[in-house]
Amino acid sequence: MIPVLNEENALAGSVRCVHEFLSAKLDDREWRIVVADNGSTDGTQRIAQTLATEYDNVRAVRLEQRGRGLALRKAWLESGSDIVCYMDVDLSTDLEALPKLLGAIEDEGYDIAIGSRLTNGSRVIGRPRHRELISRVYNLMFPFVFLTRFSFRDAQCGFKAVSRKAAGELVPLVVDNSWFFDSELLIIADKNGYRIKEVSVTWSDDPDSRVRLMTTAYADLKGLLRLRFGGLKRASRLLVSNRGAGA
Repeated sequence: MIPVLNEENALAGSVRCVHEFLSAKLDDREWRIVVADNGSTDGTQRIAQTLATEYDNVRAVRLEQRGRGLALRKAWLESGSDIVCYMDVDLSTDLEALPKLLGAIEDEGYDIAIGSRLTNGSRVIGRPRHRELISRVYNLMFPFVFLTRFSFRDAQCGFKAVSRKAAGELVPLVVDNSWFFDSELLIIADKNGYRIKEVSVTWSDDPDSRVRLMTTAYADLKGLLRLRFGGLKRASRLLVSNRGAGA
């Protein structure tokens, strides 16, 4: 799944690149690319629909409301795939890491696999120092806010895979519909015993990134505090209740 907002310039090239890679590397699996447009006002949706007509295994979905988390929620919960994934449209993460994400779930039994720029073996290319610093500080806040260690170190890398079972159980519990969606899902998963694997990646900075650092950082901090003071306990209670109802 590729969430997009006003990406008419990048979308077609990115989808064709991903399609070519998947055709070559995942020829033994069934797969689909879902372009999830969340509120674009340019030609993004038109291009997505054209790509869906051009390729049998490309699908375009449209949400009028903006929010990357909202786009992930819709596409993942509506998918019937055994594994659901997403990557950013700028393809900052080298696609060669994708089979490793899938293998972590399919072959090693992990519930979630995430690309990480902070593990040994990862390469980060062209990232400004201030972005690197903010990212590292943010991820260091997790043990500080929750007074406990986590099984992951890079919550924000736009390159993740989740098993169908874990997605169905966890996604409905996530409150945030924007950039904090990833972090919230991982925190709930980690604290409820889901197995998470970090995969080393090669990551190249996109100078045209649409992420507003200070706005996003403030929203992320609010999200962390919301989970720390009641939100995580609420999600965990709901998870236990839902599991009991399905038993």
